[in-house]
Amino acid sequence: MAELFFLLSGENETLPAAELKAILEAEGFPFEVEEQLDLVMRLKAAEDSVEAVHRRSAYTMVCVLELFACEAEEAAIAKAAEAVDFRGVLGEGESFAVRVRRVKNYSEEIGSVPLEGKLGKIILDNTTGTRVNLKKPDKTFFGVLTSGKLVFGLKLAEMEILTFSERRPRKKPYFHPSAMPSKLARCMVNLSRARRGEVLLDPFCGTGSTMIEAGFVGCRVLGFDVQRRMAEGTRRNLEHFGVEAEGVVVADSRKLPLMRVDRVVSDPPYGKSATTMKSTTKRLVEGVLGSARGLLGAGQLICIASPKTLGISRVGEELGYRHVESHFAYVHGTLTREIAVFEKV
Repeated sequence: MAELFFLLSGENETLPAAELKAILEAEGFPFEVEEQLDLVMRLKAAEDSVEAVHRRSAYTMVCVLELFACEAEEAAIAKAAEAVDFRGVLGEGESFAVRVRRVKNYSEEIGSVPLEGKLGKIILDNTTGTRVNLKKPDKTFFGVLTSGKLVFGLKLAEMEILTFSERRPRKKPYFHPSAMPSKLARCMVNLSRARRGEVLLDPFCGTGSTMIEAGFVGCRVLGFDVQRRMAEGTRRNLEHFGVEAEGVVVADSRKLPLMRVDRVVSDPPYGKSATTMKSTTKRLVEGVLGSARGLLGAGQLICIASPKTLGISRVGEELGYRHVESHFAYVHGTLTREIAVFEKV
């Protein structure tokens, strides 16, 4: 296994690290977490796992093959860098650049630009026929100053941030103010450990955010909504983004007319802009959790969002699920989402 590290988004305290581990599990890559730093996870995994993380992740920013990690002190950094055989990763005639990013206010006494220059000189001195190219380098070395350390290596992949902003709720042909952001929808799909080719059901499909993101992951997607206008809106949005669904059905999520699915991911209606059709959010959540139990096989997962005040982890356990994990996403002053994952036992 390779030594890797991943720079994570700071958009949520726990979701980025949980999503990264869930992707590796879904794709079948064994891994060992070496260290969790602030916005950086160091782990051992197959190098080709990076492609899966790059393709699927919403909250991983940069994937790096680690070359060294040391105390964030200039002498220690120079010593660690000089001990690396850079000829093993940078061939004769290749160009390179060095980039160092600082997390929050860590190691402010070290200037990132001067450090890039010092590391670049060490690399030049320890390779043959290489050159610096800051605009279009053949390879980029990437370091992160965080938690009193510098973690440094060869950049393997960097996420394209614009892809999710292009699918944000207001960019879709059919918009509803209660729609979930595309990044969070993708993260929930990943937390369900969904795999390519599996059938993923969203029983409250709304505007189709979850189905769109699951479709891009490679799942076969199926959506239900009790409101015809929402189901029709989902179909418009799926068509706009080129995602083919197994079906979009007008139906009550508590009485799902299905036999079996592989994963369930959903964000039931709640909040001022959503309608619960004269029911309560708790009853809707209890209903869909109960209905989904009959559709999932043992060991399969459901990822569901609800207001933190609902206490969904307790609700799921009372219905016979094993609670795998929960994460909390602040929305506004009166609403924080709980993103809960349950296993059918």
